[in-house]
Amino acid sequence: MATKMTPQQRMTDIADKTQGSQAWNSIFRPGSIFRKGYSDSPRNRSYVIMNSLLYHLHPVKVKRHAVKVSYTLCLGGLSFFLFILLTITGIFLMFFYRPTEAQAWSDIRNLQTGVAFGMLVRNMHRWGAHLMVLTVFLHMARVFYHGAYKAPREFNWVIGVILLTLTLLLSFTGYLLPWDQLALWAVTVGTNMIGYTPVFGRQTRFVLLGSIEIGTNTLLRWYVLHVLLFPFVIVIFMAIHFWRVRKDGGISGPL
Repeated sequence: MATKMTPQQRMTDIADKTQGSQAWNSIFRPGSIFRKGYSDSPRNRSYVIMNSLLYHLHPVKVKRHAVKVSYTLCLGGLSFFLFILLTITGIFLMFFYRPTEAQAWSDIRNLQTGVAFGMLVRNMHRWGAHLMVLTVFLHMARVFYHGAYKAPREFNWVIGVILLTLTLLLSFTGYLLPWDQLALWAVTVGTNMIGYTPVFGRQTRFVLLGSIEIGTNTLLRWYVLHVLLFPFVIVIFMAIHFWRVRKDGGISGPL
């Protein structure tokens, strides 16, 4: 006859099953600190994490397939390089751009005609954004077709999907900043699509527009998303992504 479990015993049993599940092991990777030979303490855990992050840039050893020349070599590193390039060129462009309805397009035009190297830097920023979308997509495709999203890398695959989404959002919000006819129609179509989302669609559309209609508040909000919120979030997720690559055994190969 089975004994009746108390609420505390039931919660303990649920916690044990959760911590032993595949999803839990993919995210937290328990026991890795002991495999590395360190005792279980907060200081040693932080030491292992920092070593894992630094060893991603300068690992003690790498697998042979990781340095083999191929068509998909270093797509992740190239995406990170393009993000750094976009950050540098974006800071330059911020000195000559004012996110207002009356001045945005004139500032873009003046940047191309009246600022030294303005057109060069803007084109570097524009084409760098296109290339980053392409390299991140190809990087995700390589991981998918190699089966490198499988255990124990499921969690990092989810992080990669989030990074791809953030990359697309960065590209879309930057596409709107010149505030020309293409940008106005892109905002109109995008916010109308969001407005049809069930439950919170109208509220989300109002927050993104800053008003009932498209105006200066709309441009300012998309500008803040492009230069502040999305880059800040993407840096956090990239740090987690790099750390998990090393923690999961280095660069993945065909499985």
